[in-house]
Amino acid sequence: MTFSDYRIAVVTGATSGVGRGAVNLFLEKGLTVHAIARDESRLALLAEKGAITHALNVRDTAALTAALSGIDADIVLNSAGVSRAGNILNSSAEDLDDLVEVNLTAVMQVLRLLYPGMVERDRGHVLNISSIAGHYNFFGHTAYHATKAAVHQLSRQLRNDALGRRVRVTELSPGRIETEIFSRNLGGTPETDARAWAEYYEGFESLTVEDVLAAIEYAVDAPSHVNVGLIELMPTFQVPGGLTFNRRAQDTETAAESAE
Repeated sequence: MTFSDYRIAVVTGATSGVGRGAVNLFLEKGLTVHAIARDESRLALLAEKGAITHALNVRDTAALTAALSGIDADIVLNSAGVSRAGNILNSSAEDLDDLVEVNLTAVMQVLRLLYPGMVERDRGHVLNISSIAGHYNFFGHTAYHATKAAVHQLSRQLRNDALGRRVRVTELSPGRIETEIFSRNLGGTPETDARAWAEYYEGFESLTVEDVLAAIEYAVDAPSHVNVGLIELMPTFQVPGGLTFNRRAQDTETAAESAE
């Protein structure tokens, strides 16, 4: 299948990063695009380009259900996502609810509403944005890792649910991308934009949104008998690796006393 086989796309997280880039890509490919996000001013810019916009929080299942009712989606891109600094030791109840409800529950609710139609019509492509955090463990962001690991397993399970139908599922698992996510973790202000750029991007060869869009285009344009199930995208200079092995606390203290 190619883009010419599809008519309608639904994109969550449509006003920033990969979501916004995908809306533009799908419009360029001639698709009718339903763009879902919270920021009405940014949605207005997408509407000017021809997107059909839906201003809502994906945590609001009733609003999501109303917005997607009657839409026969051929492509669904689940791009909405949040992260939080810190790990489970210092997470708040609100942090955990937000991560689970946006990164996982909303993805499943969107698919609950749109995936059965794809299976019935024998046509469709689901694109889920996960993260290398769903495949590798490294320090911090524990709940984020957990939700992205769930998206990874969900993406695999969706293939089982549509067995025998011409419905494809692609998980895109990127490393560090130049998006707004780190700035939002720091507060989401012009000042944190500059701080995040200096700390996480300046001097690094990170992925760009265009890199992920190229992967999306590749997956969708693959022949109909080919399902590109998982694309891991990593900056060449970024690798997951290493092993940490701490001594027992009492042994560390004994060793320090002996050194004295």
